Formats: sequence, C-alpha cells, structure tokens
Amino acid sequence: MSLPTTETLVLREDGFVLHITLNRPESRNAMSLQMTQELRAVFSAIAQSDSIRAVVLRGAGGHFCAGGDIKDMAGARMQAVQSGNDEAYAELNRAFGHLITQVDHAPQVVIAVLEGAVLGGGFGLACVSDVAISLESTQFGLPETGLGILPAQIAPFVVQRVGLTQARRLALLGARFNGAEAARVGIVHEAVADSAALDAALDTTLAQIRKCAPGANRATKALLHRVGHEPLESLLDDAARQFARAVAGPEGAEGTMAFVQKRPANWAE
Repeated sequence: MSLPTTETLVLREDGFVLHITLNRPESRNAMSLQMTQELRAVFSAIAQSDSIRAVVLRGAGGHFCAGGDIKDMAGARMQAVQSGNDEAYAELNRAFGHLITQVDHAPQVVIAVLEGAVLGGGFGLACVSDVAISLESTQFGLPETGLGILPAQIAPFVVQRVGLTQARRLALLGARFNGAEAARVGIVHEAVADSAALDAALDTTLAQIRKCAPGANRATKALLHRVGHEPLESLLDDAARQFARAVAGPEGAEGTMAFVQKRPANWAE
C-alpha cells in the first residue's frame, strides 16, 4: 500500500494506525476542495489495506475543522455567475458529501480527536467517526442557517448520530456548545479536561482496538451499517452465516486458542 502525496494533510503511519492531521492552521483547518479530494484519495488508498486497522483524524494548530473554505465558496460563486447557473455550488457541496460517506463506511476504526473549532464540515466528520474524543472546551456548532444556507450534506449524519429531536435543535438554532454538551447529546463519546487527558484517552482507545481482531472489526462495522436498511430476519440469517465462517476461520481459531491459553491473540501483540 502506498499513500498519496498530500499538501493539506500530514500523514503518519504508526504500526496499525494511520494518523491524518488536517493541516491548514491559518484557516483553522477549513475544509477546502483540495483537502476534500486529498482525504478521499487517502481513504481510497487504505480501503483494502490489511495493515491499517485504525485512522486517527485531528487538526493542526489547536483546531479540528472550522467548516467549509470561504475561498472555495467565492470561486464557486464566480463560476456560477459566469456560467449562469448554480451547479458549481451544488458540485462543491456534493463533493464533501461523497467524502463524509466514504469516511462513514471506511473499514477501519475512525477516531476523531476534537479540540478548538468543530463547525460545519468538521462537525460532520465528527458525526461519522466510530469513536470521538473531545476537550471539554471544544466549540461545536452547525452555523449554516445563521449564514443563510443549509447543512445540506451533514444533516443526515447528524440525525443518525444524535436522533431527529436533537438534530432539529442543533441545526435550527445554530447555537455553539462545548465538548461537555457534545458528550451529553451523543456527538462525542468522551470529553476530557486538557490535552494530556485527550492524548491518554486516544492511547486507551488504540490499545482497545489492538485487542480486537482486524477482520472481525471490519465485518462488525459493515454489519452495523446494514441495520435499518435491510429486513431484520434476512440480515440476521446472513449474520449467522458470517458468525459461522468467523468461528471456523483463522481469527476465530486464534482467538479461542489465545483465550484457552490465557495469552494475547497474535493481532494484539
């Protein structure tokens, strides 16, 4: 596996973990079209990787992501004026939707480490992470309606994350709130007091992932995504067949033997 060259992202492999740092600190890591494209290229590159089991997303300079890039929106506005239609706006907005769907369905465990600003597109990325860890002081928000626009690509994922009632309140008020509130409503799983605690929470999460069989984790994530989209009985039938294959497969055999022998499984070493 080879990772693409990126300008807006810093990539670092550390064992089974790929660390992706959004690296536009001068704009609080605003999500430019280039960053969107580079993130999609990275997630495409690792989609079939057996060695990368977890992805850590965080931002440079004390912020996660402050939303969409104003320069890109200005460029789309100029293109719309010149062409006489608003397809440039739609294409720019939809590009982020493709990214967020791709991150949502990535086979790896995606961990969002959140601090500073988590707004708009950054909020959307937080909502498709498998594990979200935040500082209590982090500022979250869906500011779109206050700007006269819609959280168009983000809204479905916010509903999936926190339910329709909370999503209505967050999107229709556009209010800012901190990491403690984000934990209360279910956007993040843990909110901690300081950077040292944030790094410790990340280390604990990665240690837990290390103990999980990589193939079983991938299959479990894919199974969870099917819930609510397929008839329950046929889904359970297929899940039973997957369970049987897993029990008889190499991970099932190793996991059982490791348990009996009271030792870590080979994927946890």
